[in-house]
Amino acid sequence: MKAIIFKGVNRLALEERPEPVITNPDDVVVRIDSTGICGTDRNIYLGNFKAREGVILGHESVGVVASVGPAVRNFKPGDRVIVNPTLNCGRCDFCQRGELNFCDNKAGTEIGVDRDGTFASYSLFPEQFLYKLPKGMEFNRAVVVEPLACVLNNAKAANLRAEDDVAIIGAGPIGMVWALYAQRVALRTTMLENNPFRIQFARKHLERVVDSGADNAVAAAISANGGRKFRVVVDTTGVMLERSLELVSKGGCVVLMGFNAGYKATIHPLTLVGNGIRIIGAGDYNSQIFPAAIDLAATLPLESLVTHQVELNEYEKAFGLIAGGQNNAAYGAMKVVIRS
Repeated sequence: MKAIIFKGVNRLALEERPEPVITNPDDVVVRIDSTGICGTDRNIYLGNFKAREGVILGHESVGVVASVGPAVRNFKPGDRVIVNPTLNCGRCDFCQRGELNFCDNKAGTEIGVDRDGTFASYSLFPEQFLYKLPKGMEFNRAVVVEPLACVLNNAKAANLRAEDDVAIIGAGPIGMVWALYAQRVALRTTMLENNPFRIQFARKHLERVVDSGADNAVAAAISANGGRKFRVVVDTTGVMLERSLELVSKGGCVVLMGFNAGYKATIHPLTLVGNGIRIIGAGDYNSQIFPAAIDLAATLPLESLVTHQVELNEYEKAFGLIAGGQNNAAYGAMKVVIRS
């Protein structure tokens, strides 16, 4: 089968790999239909997130069951499924407490990082990490469910409420999923973004979009929020903690979702203590959130975020549309999906 392989920083290759075969009784082989390119994939490619060289990238996936192990009871060939790629051992202290996202035994289980992922024709998973798609939910909506699960996990950690106003920094795919959810749940949502393509895209979905590259960006965002700072500020870029602290109100919280291994921030603890500000890192989503994300996806137009669908052999074009955005002006897409 064809698969997209991580060969090192700024190096990918399309190679032939053997199709996965069932070795455990609960194994399920999935014929992958489509996989979204995640910010994690982009950061691996750019060298901002560590991954094993030689691994098949990709984890935001949907597909059709091809074959099942003898102990599999909930799936049969032909079932349409979505992948929960956050594997866990189920045995460590965190798993036993139900905090599956903090599993101590992640080594070798990170799909598309140190365990082969889904930018391929087929992939293999234990049965417990697959879910059937609801009838009528198309693949191009379901492929964005995994990012939605990430957003739900962080919104839960922030205790997002109906009376909250929300500022989202970064109108990438995660930022836009946050916006779709926050507009449904919270009082008011404002997006900050400095890339021209993404500003225009965000303005199709949100009333309040501020150019974060402008000199008066903070003041403009606060003005768009009726002159008030924000109870919840979400940094989806991984490099805007200091800017987030300029936007957050007393008693509010900053949610850190993006990541960049090279970024460091300078903060004054007294600002946090004196103003009752929380800084939240929610980590990976708990597997218990995934079914809720599937249910919620039925009510959100997630497919509207998918701007490009390309084939496996067009991987250079696919990554070029988003990885080129490191120079800011080069973004040419929102959510890019690779079809297998």
